[in-house]
Amino acid sequence: METAVGISIFTCAGMLTSILFKPSVNVRKHSVSIYWMVVLLGAAALVITDCISLKEVFAGLSADTAVNPIKILVLFFSMSMLSVFLDEVGFFRYLACITLNKAKASQKKLFVFLFVIVSVLTVFTSNDIIILTFTPFICYFAKNAGIDPTPYLFCELVAANTWSMMFIIGNPTNIYLATANGIGFMDYFGVMALPTLAAGLTAFAVLYLMFRKKLSLPLSPKPTEEKITDKRLLGIGLFHLGTCTLMLVISAYIQIEMWFITLCFATSLFVFDFAYRELSHTKGNELKSCLKRAPWEMIPFILSMFVIVLTLDKYNVTGLLSNLLECSKPEFSYGGASFLTANIINNIPMSVLFCPVIGYATEAVRQPAVYAAIIGSNLGALLTPVGALAAIMWSNILKKNNVPFKYSAYIKNGVIVSVPAMLAALAVLAVTL
Repeated sequence: METAVGISIFTCAGMLTSILFKPSVNVRKHSVSIYWMVVLLGAAALVITDCISLKEVFAGLSADTAVNPIKILVLFFSMSMLSVFLDEVGFFRYLACITLNKAKASQKKLFVFLFVIVSVLTVFTSNDIIILTFTPFICYFAKNAGIDPTPYLFCELVAANTWSMMFIIGNPTNIYLATANGIGFMDYFGVMALPTLAAGLTAFAVLYLMFRKKLSLPLSPKPTEEKITDKRLLGIGLFHLGTCTLMLVISAYIQIEMWFITLCFATSLFVFDFAYRELSHTKGNELKSCLKRAPWEMIPFILSMFVIVLTLDKYNVTGLLSNLLECSKPEFSYGGASFLTANIINNIPMSVLFCPVIGYATEAVRQPAVYAAIIGSNLGALLTPVGALAAIMWSNILKKNNVPFKYSAYIKNGVIVSVPAMLAALAVLAVTL
């Protein structure tokens, strides 16, 4: 047991070190992330030291259960493809352009419009895709308009990692924790709608008060223009995303698993795009770009973390953690623990770890524990830059765009926003359940 725990702690520490100080290396002009390699080596070390056997690993990966990481990865990748496709045809950039132009000379209007559009898009797509699309656009716009980008960058980050709680598809952690515990699309929405609303409104109010002086300064933007080059492709993409979301809503009633629905629609999108290009005799790189931009490092990352958690579960470490969190108010014990743990080992490993921890909880505790952990996994991204992959990507984009960025400022603003939003969400969850 001591060896397994030691390797696991060392692996998590190495992962965090790589994220903070050396997130990637350049290999033949390509940037390759390091964090997943550290976790992969940690999982391999557990197998080599005989803490867990390959037979046990295979049994866990191939188990026909909701916690099967293969199904969860398929669901995540399929939804990512649908979102990336819309980004490739210019949909998100077009909406960002409209938002910026609508604000005209008012920074306050721009702030409100940006928060609303990012919130809505995050609900129906993915917070990671929104961060990747809007962050460089905000940096570019702020530079041309001669304004401080800080309020808008934090506005986008907070909106993307707050409203991502609304639907099960908004964040990989939602997908993992909810599907692992057999929670369907509508059951999830029925519980999480009000806590998300409470967190979102609280976060916006705090953000607005925090940046109100900067937002009072005049705005002199240069006109920006973004056009949809192919409206038919946009229609194909929106149809697939909309219909897929509708099918996910009724998945529990038609008894089809969510991962299979999303896989079918992602495959259909690729077929439709290929057929359209062939029939119209036009060329495009949407499919190639979707495959290139897919977060492939998530596969070894999640599978390796799953092996680490399997090992900890084998030695009942997860059971001991479950006992520590057992109390009369599990919303706050699990919510607070997941919120802090996400900022120690990142929110995706935290979600993988908390699945068996929640599994050991009593029946009365299990349901509030799942939803509280989901809230912590989303809002944890607002506390420190290592809380979520979305926050890590956000900070890396700022560095590439030469936008001044300090971890101390992130944490200071993060505490001010995330703690009230977290308490509001957990309080409403406690009342709801």
